[in-house]
Amino acid sequence: MFGNLFEEEEDDDVSSNPSRGRVTKVGDEPPPPRGRSNLCGIKNQGGTCYLNSLLQTLLFTPEFREELFSLGSEELGCLEDKEKPDAKVRVIPLELQRLFASLLLVDQQSASTANLTDSFGWNSSEGTNQHDVQELNRILFSALEHSLVGTSGNTLIHRLYHGTIVNSVVCKECDNISQRQEDFLDLTVCVCGVSSLEEALWNMFVEEELFEGNNLYRCAGCDRLVTAAKSAKLKKLPPFMTMSLLRFSFDFTKCERYKETGRYSFPQTINLRPFCEQTDGEDSDFTYELFSVIIHKGGCYGGHYHAYIRDIDQLGQWEPPEEDCKPKTQKKAKERVKEACEPKLQEDDPLSVLTAIIAQEPSKSVLLDQLGQKLLDKIGSSWSKKFRKHCGPIGKFLQSHSDVFMLVSHGTRVALKANPPCPVTEPPSPAEPSVNSDPSLLSDSDGAENPEPDQSLEPEQEQGSHWFDLNDSSVTSIRESDIEKQFQGRESAYMLFYRKTQLHRPSEALNNPQYKVPLHLIQMAEEENRKLQQAREEFEATNNTIELRLHLAHSYRLENGALQPIDKEQNGGTPMSFDRRKTVGDLRLAIYQMQELWEGDMALTVAKSLPAGLHLYNSLTDDSVSLYSAGISTNSDLFVWNGREVCGATVLTGAEWEPVLLTVVRPFLGEDEDLQVEDGVGCEEQAGGFENGGPGLKKEARGFAGAVTLGEVKEALGEHKESVLCQEHKGGKKGEQGAGQGGGASGWRVFPPDDMQRTLKELSLKDGDALLVLEPQSFDCSMFSLNGDVVTVTTPSDCRWLQVAFRPHDRGGDGEREKEEEREKIKVPATGNMLMFEVKQRAIEELQLHPGKPLSAQYCLRQVDCTGKLLPPVCEEVSVRDAGVRLMTTLILCPGKAPKASQLFLHFSVGAAPSAGMEMDIIVENTCTVKECLKAMLDAVGLDGTFWHLRRLDWCEEVGEPLIDEDASLSELKISSGDTLVVTEGQLPPKGFLKLHVWLYLDTRNNLAESNLTNNGYTGELEAVTPRDVHSPPLRNVGEVEISDEATLEDLKTQVLTLSALQDVCVPTIGFMRVWQLEGRRLVRILRGQQQTLRKLKLASGADICMQQLLTEEDLGPKEVLLNIKMGVPGERCYYPPEELIWEASQDSSPRSLRTCLAAHFGLSPDSLLLAKYQPDKHTWEEISNWNQQVSKKKKKKKTESLLGAPFHLKDGDTIGIKNLLIDNNRDFVTLEDEQGQQMLRELAEERRKGGEAAGSNGVGSQKKTGPNKSRKPEVALSINVGVFR
Repeated sequence: MFGNLFEEEEDDDVSSNPSRGRVTKVGDEPPPPRGRSNLCGIKNQGGTCYLNSLLQTLLFTPEFREELFSLGSEELGCLEDKEKPDAKVRVIPLELQRLFASLLLVDQQSASTANLTDSFGWNSSEGTNQHDVQELNRILFSALEHSLVGTSGNTLIHRLYHGTIVNSVVCKECDNISQRQEDFLDLTVCVCGVSSLEEALWNMFVEEELFEGNNLYRCAGCDRLVTAAKSAKLKKLPPFMTMSLLRFSFDFTKCERYKETGRYSFPQTINLRPFCEQTDGEDSDFTYELFSVIIHKGGCYGGHYHAYIRDIDQLGQWEPPEEDCKPKTQKKAKERVKEACEPKLQEDDPLSVLTAIIAQEPSKSVLLDQLGQKLLDKIGSSWSKKFRKHCGPIGKFLQSHSDVFMLVSHGTRVALKANPPCPVTEPPSPAEPSVNSDPSLLSDSDGAENPEPDQSLEPEQEQGSHWFDLNDSSVTSIRESDIEKQFQGRESAYMLFYRKTQLHRPSEALNNPQYKVPLHLIQMAEEENRKLQQAREEFEATNNTIELRLHLAHSYRLENGALQPIDKEQNGGTPMSFDRRKTVGDLRLAIYQMQELWEGDMALTVAKSLPAGLHLYNSLTDDSVSLYSAGISTNSDLFVWNGREVCGATVLTGAEWEPVLLTVVRPFLGEDEDLQVEDGVGCEEQAGGFENGGPGLKKEARGFAGAVTLGEVKEALGEHKESVLCQEHKGGKKGEQGAGQGGGASGWRVFPPDDMQRTLKELSLKDGDALLVLEPQSFDCSMFSLNGDVVTVTTPSDCRWLQVAFRPHDRGGDGEREKEEEREKIKVPATGNMLMFEVKQRAIEELQLHPGKPLSAQYCLRQVDCTGKLLPPVCEEVSVRDAGVRLMTTLILCPGKAPKASQLFLHFSVGAAPSAGMEMDIIVENTCTVKECLKAMLDAVGLDGTFWHLRRLDWCEEVGEPLIDEDASLSELKISSGDTLVVTEGQLPPKGFLKLHVWLYLDTRNNLAESNLTNNGYTGELEAVTPRDVHSPPLRNVGEVEISDEATLEDLKTQVLTLSALQDVCVPTIGFMRVWQLEGRRLVRILRGQQQTLRKLKLASGADICMQQLLTEEDLGPKEVLLNIKMGVPGERCYYPPEELIWEASQDSSPRSLRTCLAAHFGLSPDSLLLAKYQPDKHTWEEISNWNQQVSKKKKKKKTESLLGAPFHLKDGDTIGIKNLLIDNNRDFVTLEDEQGQQMLRELAEERRKGGEAAGSNGVGSQKKTGPNKSRKPEVALSINVGVFR
């Protein structure tokens, strides 16, 4: 009946595996050992959390476990014989024995149930189907009873769980009693309408049901219909009482399923004497104590199971939950660390200030790019203003004090040598997950990880039987009081397991997981532990081996500001494998042994290969630290030298001296025949290595240190003082000939004299930038002209040509088309003043088009972009320069008319956004109106009628806003050639009126909106959430409204509430309604200001809005941002349920402000929080950190570091992930669902690529895809296959 009723929610069912983010080199990572609880979880096969919860409950039922272990191979058979045809092997109890032994004795975080489910006869897909745990309880017990027929355990289930109910009907006239007995393995108790388990049992076994009135009972003694009373009593009580709560029901009025989430309490100890038929005996005969609660989290259509279980035999290591002891102990521990580590601050001493800043960080290290900002926050003054004059750049200062400071994490962080960061406390860099800790430091970190407990904290429970939360692979300690949290809500108790208080455990069973486990299973577990230990050791050895590249000094020379290999064929360095757990001294000794002829000191310096060559950074000076602590990872480059010079040349090290590879461009007028420029193809000079850099120019690649000034560069180039240095001009004022203009001209900006004293870094010059060097006499040549500070380089005469490729139509394969085009390419002599019509005529003459081909008047010339896409045809009435065509480029001659100067060339499609290359083209006058343009497009495709309008394409190539004013001309609407318009079905609303589509937000956290919805003659469309939209809210379409754009937001809310689909939605005031704007079925922004007009809110006709019902009144300010915040579960790759937070960003929108707001919300320290923004489209997280404030070079003002701007652009509805670094060392925000989503995106992209190729080959354009409605899995009955053993 239920089928997929309990289909598992992806977001909830996450197996916790702290090492899952670890990237291995060879083979699979062995399973991690048990956690601090010393209990083993069970892996989830995809949807088997219901099975895991029940199996853990049976495991922690010692009497069941020991009865099962007492059955030997003589009764059950051997699993090795199960394939033999005549062998009777009872596979299910044997696999259950093995699973229980593995859970008790094997040192692994979680065990697999694959063999057990195989014995059930389930296939691979059955593991992904979720079922009801109450149904599984009955079916599993039935399967065990059938499997144990003919053995000493055939009555196991009956002895432990079987009870009897007697139903009685008493005639009120003759007192005749009719009784019927009923067996049970679990009691199904009602939840609806009752508030507790005791009340439900009272209604079942104490209250009588009267047969009277029209509902009489036929008495066998009276032989007629009489008044009677019906009642039920417990006749036989089993040792273990299982209560199944009826949480799920069906509403026959609404014809839908629902879950009872109201408060339903149950006691830790219950006395069943009032509900029994026989009440004689001791209280202990009727008293039960709770030992397991199976919990269901979610709704009636999906969810997740886990179990709260009491450790009766004290097999686990119970510790107080971290949140209980955090407020007191952590505060004292922080004070002790602060007193011990914080040195006395002397603001005039830079060494003291920097040491204090680094020592106060929890990780004992600081990002290099954040050190300046932290210094400014500490002393109120920047490094440049206070210390640079006497101490130089901060990087140079750190390097000169290498006895105090050290660089770690690939040189991105700075730490103190006296107190180096260890993997336990140092937050890992993104390239180094926290699980890859330095094994050599683990022994020293115990004190940091386990501070001395506060004696003021007394445990609430006595030492002994404690409670654990067994959630698939995760096992965590909980307090007994936490059970009360499962009385109500979406996460609430679903099955209760009680045991008689008479059942006592022997002392030898306590803290003894091997108690009554068969010897062969103990040996099997010991062998498995040996294999696991060996696999972990091998994995650790493999995973800690890194590959290094050694660069020896005698193989390099200093050239162009960087180290260049003497032998170009051996520039890859010498490979070396080394264990990163070893120290720098060990590595130095190993290199000494490799280089037997090495003499003198040996310095090891971290190097990096840059475009200019090899550059050196920080040296490894402390031989006692491990390579991991020194920040050395795999594929790192190390330069081996004497630490002073290379081939007699002094080498400058550090990030500030990073070389920049510039392209030095000089005039070339073609005097030397060896350096002639022919057809724009570059040639080299034998001596200087010059290469053609364009028409009339030659270029040379030169490297310079980033910290040198432009004047020093000029001297290094050997130029005169009067020479001019220019940088390529990216754009200019209107009328100037810049790089983007046609005719073959290019523009360069002259560096002003002040820039000669600025460094290359300060001028933002980067690798590949061009630097034009001109002598004063160069301006006597016609090639160069100076206008203000812009130098224009004009194309010389021998490079004045255009290439025209003939493309008459699309041909067969790509290879055939390329060959034919290659034969039909010609060069046409051209100048900047030549008309485009003349270029076309010359091309047609050169191509010798025969009469069978289209007339020349039907040809046009089109440019192509960098992707090969055809651009709009160029106007033939203008010159090459005015058309924006650069000389020495390629034009395509293809069929079609060229637009005149007064015409526009437009693309258009009907109904949806066009696919690449599938749009249609049309030429219209730029003075024609929107209505005339629409009619021309409809005539072109053979459509008629007035029920159409035009829309633009927005920036993301989707159908955007309509062209409202149909009488406006295209030029007035700033529509230009090459734009794409979409002919859309439907009439435009009247001018000044907006037609808005209204949706209702179905908030899963409260069912107000959903419960208040009624049909009222309107069938709302429920948007299905596809896998790529798992983070989109469920929406219901409730209709449309037409409203004036001068109406206020308050008027809009009032009018929306008049829709028939929302008649039963009651709100005290409109302040209890929130209005969202939708884009692509996603919530993008909240409309603010009750008195703001819709025009000012920039609502366009046809827009989608969403109404969300609130529990409290709300009136957001313009800079108040609504965020969804999710706190990460410590040690797990999942999050607690999201909460809404309103962040006031009007005064301060920096990361510090958001961090402070979140810290106040959670009651934590701001410095302990790590934040990240979620990107749902990519299933990735973007970490938010305090970056340095940038200073504008012109205005000398600090730019505010706003999260509302680049790169985060925080807006309403964004999700912010939070990690509490005090209790969570995992800095990775990515969950298992994110990884699955990323994989799905890759698969969709691959399918889209293949589909696009297939569509292109068939000539069929792809249409805009919409997510299909989510189809639920077919309902499959739960069953377990058992052999015949009678």
